[in-house]
Amino acid sequence: MRVLIFGKVGQLATALGELLGEREDLTFLDQPDIDLSDTASIEGHVVSAAPELVINAAAYTAVDRAESEPELAQLINATAPGEIARICANASVPLVHVSTDYVFDGEAKEPYAEDSPVSPKSAYGKSKLAGELAVQEVLDQHVILRTAWLYSHVGHNFLKTMLRVASEGKPLRVVCDQYGAPTFAWDLGAALSKVVDAVKKGRRDIYGLYHATNSGFTNWHGFASQIFSLRGDEVDLSAISTREYPTPAPRPAYSVLSCERFSSVFNHRFPDWQDGLARCLARL
Repeated sequence: MRVLIFGKVGQLATALGELLGEREDLTFLDQPDIDLSDTASIEGHVVSAAPELVINAAAYTAVDRAESEPELAQLINATAPGEIARICANASVPLVHVSTDYVFDGEAKEPYAEDSPVSPKSAYGKSKLAGELAVQEVLDQHVILRTAWLYSHVGHNFLKTMLRVASEGKPLRVVCDQYGAPTFAWDLGAALSKVVDAVKKGRRDIYGLYHATNSGFTNWHGFASQIFSLRGDEVDLSAISTREYPTPAPRPAYSVLSCERFSSVFNHRFPDWQDGLARCLARL
């Protein structure tokens, strides 16, 4: 199947290249070949690729910088996905769009379901929610996957940052009052592969909104502790509160997502986050 993927060097796009590359006809679009802030240029790229499925794995992900660049975040995270969805609708092509836990306010006490009330607190979260709505408005054949705490052995992410700072012999002070599910990009890619298979089979019951993360949850300090425990590293790691580590963009204090709907529809089991981390570290 011809699959057009927006994104190429990012964590998820890299995983998809490995997981789908041998069995699907993949075309990747990323900078400098395409600029999603130039929405007028998107249609020509999609038409020339003639895809049977489009996956939007690209986004403006600079969460803190989005507070000072909300217009750019909105353009890439909302306007561009809406344009991609419009093009897909005109061509009767399904679209998979990746979203985020930041659409929630983080004040819940139990895992968020897909129909839980949304109330983003950051410019980034607001732009991603606007992207979800833009896709839903114009295209029925959509699968929106909200994920969280994505990391891998490639790209820029929390895991790579922890390893870099530790290698420099610096003390690590990591917040312990923000909870979520660390998600290995390859495990998200494996889940997305199930979506691709369902599209190939012509299933019509799959379209809609889903949550997709590794199972279980922890806090950022617990995530860091597990990283160094699995590696056998001795590091100077201490737990701090969010108040002690202020950031321009507010982070959800609790962003655990319930993935039961995805597991049921696609007959897929999400591995525990500790298992994903162990496999990721083995690849380093």
